Amino acid sequence: MSGPPAGDLDLERFRFRGLHPQIHLGTASDRYAGWLGQIYDPERFAHRVTRRTKSLGGRKFVEEVLPVECVGEYFEHFPVLELDYTFYGPLLDPAGKPTGIYRTLLAYRGQLPEGARLLLKAPQAVTAHVLRRGGAVVPNPEYLNPELFAHRFLRPAAELLGPALAGVILEQEYRRKDEREAPERAAEEWGRFFAAVPACGLYHLELRTEAYLAPPLFQVLEHHGVGQVLSHWTWLPPLLRQFELGEGKFRNGSGEAVVRLMTPRNVRYEDAYAAAHPFDRLVPGMLDPGMVGDAATLMHEAAGRGQRLHVIVNNRAGGNAPLIARALAREFLARSGAQGAQS
Repeated sequence: MSGPPAGDLDLERFRFRGLHPQIHLGTASDRYAGWLGQIYDPERFAHRVTRRTKSLGGRKFVEEVLPVECVGEYFEHFPVLELDYTFYGPLLDPAGKPTGIYRTLLAYRGQLPEGARLLLKAPQAVTAHVLRRGGAVVPNPEYLNPELFAHRFLRPAAELLGPALAGVILEQEYRRKDEREAPERAAEEWGRFFAAVPACGLYHLELRTEAYLAPPLFQVLEHHGVGQVLSHWTWLPPLLRQFELGEGKFRNGSGEAVVRLMTPRNVRYEDAYAAAHPFDRLVPGMLDPGMVGDAATLMHEAAGRGQRLHVIVNNRAGGNAPLIARALAREFLARSGAQGAQS
């Protein structure tokens, strides 16, 4: 497939591809029916919506989802997409056979236009210290298993996507004070992991525990060329404070970095989801102006350093990711004094 024009910038029509050569705006997942009329053509997709029920926090929500082929239209608007469903399982099973997650990624691959770039979340089977099993929280015996990561996730992903694979996000879950180990110990574990997996410049580590935003972990990232994901998320400090704690470095050895705008600070996932659902509008009072301002500052910092920055926006950060992206793009352009389609 041929790709959309790289210089296409029209904020009124939610087209962000030409915002800046070094700044790539995208979203966390893509197939939301709430984006019909913004990102997706209603005439093409409104009659192809499927519905599924999601239980969360004792409540049930109906999710309306578009077919995978809508990703072709997505990339007319955004230059990068984060696929987060890969968090829920490896691409290959223990016998080396493709899983349902692999088959979904294969379907995406068949719809990607030329030049499309994907960020994938690494499976929680590798990155989670504990897992929920049958209503209980149990230790994860595969935590930071480099062979599982390399052979059942990274290798098939790289073979399937080739140059479309822009990066891998490894999320270490939040740990309460009574269950976390010392930063030095966590650094040893991640250091062994990064030393054992293929060195490819694709890795970005999201540390969701503020106590781990500390020199021992940053030294590991520096040594292995791993990026520090700057994440606007429930229990983390503001974005610029995270950047300050990380000594103002983006770190990834490939010259790329990731900012994720996930949830309002101090708002739990289930509450943010309930407020944002069905993801078709901005929720009054939900979008944090400080988040937008901090992200715009980081965008300018990256552009000034020649650093490619992927800024990933989640619906749960304010209700509707395309509208949040437009607010962020306007702030970025206003600060730079740029002229263009900003209406």
